[in-house]
Amino acid sequence: MSEPIFDTHQLAHVEILTPKPDQTLWFFRDLLGMEVTKQEGQSVYMRAYEDWYHHTLKITEAKEPGLGHVAWRTSSPQALERRVKAIEASGFGKGWIDGDLGHGAAYQFTTPDGHPMEILWEVEYFQPTEDQKTPLLNRPQKRPLRGVPVRRLDHVNLLASDVTVNKTFMMEQLGFRLREHIVLNNEIEAGCWLSVSPLVHEVALMRDGKGARGRLHHVCYWYGYPQNLNDLADVFREQGIFIEAGPGKHGISQAMFMYVYEPGGNRVELFGDPGYLIFDPAWKPIVWTEESLAAGIVWFGGNLPGEFFLYGTPIVHEQEPVEATA
Repeated sequence: MSEPIFDTHQLAHVEILTPKPDQTLWFFRDLLGMEVTKQEGQSVYMRAYEDWYHHTLKITEAKEPGLGHVAWRTSSPQALERRVKAIEASGFGKGWIDGDLGHGAAYQFTTPDGHPMEILWEVEYFQPTEDQKTPLLNRPQKRPLRGVPVRRLDHVNLLASDVTVNKTFMMEQLGFRLREHIVLNNEIEAGCWLSVSPLVHEVALMRDGKGARGRLHHVCYWYGYPQNLNDLADVFREQGIFIEAGPGKHGISQAMFMYVYEPGGNRVELFGDPGYLIFDPAWKPIVWTEESLAAGIVWFGGNLPGEFFLYGTPIVHEQEPVEATA
């Protein structure tokens, strides 16, 4: 058994693309209560009120919705150097950039499926204004009095043409640990949940039902209180936001969920509670089979619609040829 790699430390931020930037901004700012840190060019940088960094979400105007990139932070500058060498050896590296608003130099790469990613060490921490400061010293700022505010970035879920190939890359090049996965009767992996922390996942990979490559399934923000999902569902219904599924509870991750589409077309998940945490250093991955999977997908609440397993961004139109899934 090889020694675990602890170089990759956390999910730092996610960039999403949207053809409706003003409406997407309204969704995250006014309904989810997120803060705008900076607006520059075609992008807006945002954070939830318990996110410690400059931003955890970057919204960029584009012709179609989708994933801009996923950014990971390492545990040290030396860890960054080690991961860059491993990524370069894999052949999926793209090269260094000087940085962006809120962080220093970053190394860009892709997964085998083509999901854009970067890995970095230097980050800028959020500095509250006087009216944002809270006497709760372990919270970066006051809870916003706007919408039903989310607390922090939780995870990202990516669609992949081959779950196993992309899972192996995340584990061998970046040091992720496999926490749960779905193995079909034909031994094909249909999904996996990976983390570098006690969370069940900072990244999930799901088999793309369209056979496409490199698409985004969803980005997720965390509440910690199940009641917030009910409050938010009420707000969404009144504001015309499409609720795809939930509130309900997954068996996989044991988390309370709700899935919606933001106005630009990207799927967003809201987590209502912590689910469960993993502290065992010798954790044995949970295997869900076709026989047990129903309880894994939804423990209680309404069933997920068929489109949940097909829809991702960018949208694959029926007339477009896609690569067949193995």
